[in-house]
Amino acid sequence: VQLVQSGAELRNPGTSAKVSCEASGYTFINYYIDWVRQSPGQGLEWMGRIDPEDGNTNYAQKFRGRVTFTADASTNTAYLELQSLRVEDTAVYYCHLQGGVVLASGAHVYGMDHWGKGTLVTVSS
Repeated sequence: VQLVQSGAELRNPGTSAKVSCEASGYTFINYYIDWVRQSPGQGLEWMGRIDPEDGNTNYAQKFRGRVTFTADASTNTAYLELQSLRVEDTAVYYCHLQGGVVLASGAHVYGMDHWGKGTLVTVSS
């Protein structure tokens, strides 16, 4: 499994940033993607989750109204859009995939747990 995230972004306060995460290597089933961020000198912060197969989302209370998760199941790509950016949103944003894959034999294997390498979003005027 490979998770490839989009490149670093530099944004002004008040604008928005959109980060993508493309999963490849297998056909994925019963899987979901969490978005997690890490601000400088801080620990990991869970932002929420999306089920790419049905589009259902669950946002952390802190980010509701300001973040949107979407997914394109045909390309196995998930997106995070964070609006009304603040300087304190400067962080590395990670996608985290958990779920199952279909092997070439047709067998289903669960327990996949993979992280993207992260996307640095810098918010600065």
